[in-house]
Amino acid sequence: MMFRRITQLAVGLALYGFSIAVFIRAGLGTSPWDILHQGVARLTGVTPGVVIIVLSFLLLLVWIPLRQKPGWGTLANAIVVGLFVDLSLPVVPRADGLVWQIVFLLAALVLNAAATACYISPNFGPGARDGLMTGLSRRTGWSLRLCRTLIEVTVAAIGWALGGVLGVGTVAYALCIGPLVQWIMPLFAIKGITKLKNAPVNEVAKADA
Repeated sequence: MMFRRITQLAVGLALYGFSIAVFIRAGLGTSPWDILHQGVARLTGVTPGVVIIVLSFLLLLVWIPLRQKPGWGTLANAIVVGLFVDLSLPVVPRADGLVWQIVFLLAALVLNAAATACYISPNFGPGARDGLMTGLSRRTGWSLRLCRTLIEVTVAAIGWALGGVLGVGTVAYALCIGPLVQWIMPLFAIKGITKLKNAPVNEVAKADA
């Protein structure tokens, strides 16, 4: 059981990083957090993966006043996703033409949803971005949906201002990722571990990376 949980976490996080690279190569817009990652990467000249890792650990510092407690899966999330983004970008070609851009976008959505379901199911702790949302909700009494909306609108706006790509892919991600994860989650559920009824699908799934 433990071997499956660890393996599933590792595979899910690696696949999540790969899916972000596919989103970037599609060139049609990414998730709100990845718009920020792209923007900061362009501003600083470092790779998107490094930005993801550094920002993840900075967000974990924000957990302290929010009284959030990370699991070791949280730490794995902070490192593995960014690492695999940087490993994947050199081998994923840039989509050439609108048809291929759409194919890449659809593939990235499915891969991202599968990766999310895969790494959430072992229940080793939320990612840094998910924990920010749930911690803010707990401290303020606001709904998860409101907290998620406020956070993602803010980071998308900052990322876009810094040069991140906001587009139809961003809208597709917002509309599709929750239902896709909800549909795929039972395929990766681990009996006695996965909390299907309480899994952070529609409001938490995301990425967090």
